[in-house]
Amino acid sequence: MRKALSYMRKAVEDYNMIKEGDHITVGVSGGKDSLTLLVTLAALRRFYPEKFTLSAISIDMGFEGMDFSPIKELCEKLEVPYYIKKTDIREIIFDVRKEKNPCSLCANMRRGALNEAAKEIGSNKVALGHHYDDVIETFMMNQIFEGRLGCFSPVTYLDRKEVWVIRPMIYMPEWFVKSFAEKEELPIVKNKCEADGNTMREEVKKLLFEMEGKYPGLRQRLFTALCTAEISGWKPASAAAQKNKRK
Repeated sequence: MRKALSYMRKAVEDYNMIKEGDHITVGVSGGKDSLTLLVTLAALRRFYPEKFTLSAISIDMGFEGMDFSPIKELCEKLEVPYYIKKTDIREIIFDVRKEKNPCSLCANMRRGALNEAAKEIGSNKVALGHHYDDVIETFMMNQIFEGRLGCFSPVTYLDRKEVWVIRPMIYMPEWFVKSFAEKEELPIVKNKCEADGNTMREEVKKLLFEMEGKYPGLRQRLFTALCTAEISGWKPASAAAQKNKRK
């Protein structure tokens, strides 16, 4: 937990993610990433100097067999209010539109439902569980499939929804997230989507794994390139962060 908090606090302070009085809603899918985010934010809440409140929301997309009760029990243990937002996302994507490549549309619809639900409960910030490897993979995907340099930002303001989106785990490597989830015995809820594990992101993940074997340190260099390329949102806000980037 101490290491997880170290990763998170550095990101939070580098990009001024949390301010006094924030009501932060964690988007909890039930996977290792979002559960790690929830547990670590709940721990950070106990001592962080900028006091904030915490809630959690899961988006029920309509897949049969999804059981959110383990997440509910975890939230009760953490003393975090928990909500489930029911949607027709699965029906729209697979039955109505019959999407062959559903992941992008599904992600957009999930985020839209999450942001709306967060606003309904009075939250001003939504926290997402994107980790260090997600950053690098997205950076690569945008170049390979779209021909542009870019990535999601650590902090984003959605003016149409009037909520901020923060990503406090951008410094936390995926190997650490996996280890943390196992050690903490987090109640992973398996994704029931039929497209799970068969995506462009998985292809890029495998490509990066192969390239890292040939060129050790590749991920770190790609992350550094992202932070120094003047890409919107990736310039650390604090003077301490600027010093850290130069080390």
